[in-house]
Amino acid sequence: MRIPPRFSVIGGAAALVSTLLLGAPASAAPAPTSSSTSASAYAAAAVGEICSSDLPSQAHDTLRLIARGGPFPYRQDGSVFQNREGILPAHSTGYYHEYTVKTPGSTTRGARRIVTGESYQEDYYTADHYASFDLVDHGC
Repeated sequence: MRIPPRFSVIGGAAALVSTLLLGAPASAAPAPTSSSTSASAYAAAAVGEICSSDLPSQAHDTLRLIARGGPFPYRQDGSVFQNREGILPAHSTGYYHEYTVKTPGSTTRGARRIVTGESYQEDYYTADHYASFDLVDHGC
């Protein structure tokens, strides 16, 4: 398992400045317009946002494990997320990694995941096994 880099000096600084000045990540895609109708633009615009305090406690447990580099409870944790659904912004293979968010009472991994990008605090939460994503706002 490879733990992905979570911060680059240039990219992280740009994302921080963008977040502070604009209130949005530097990589946020613009809303689709008539001149910008690509599938990736629509997909990126479909990603919602969730306040960190609104995440289930198990998601916070997973985020802490990610920050520590593990150990993770499932062998699939830390594997490359392919973004086959095309909902997250398009990046090269290996940019995203997925981690299980435990579901109380479930005998399987369940449907909840945290998907991380390479940018600092680029964490996406899905409660429906990749049908939708919310970018985690770590500032609230």
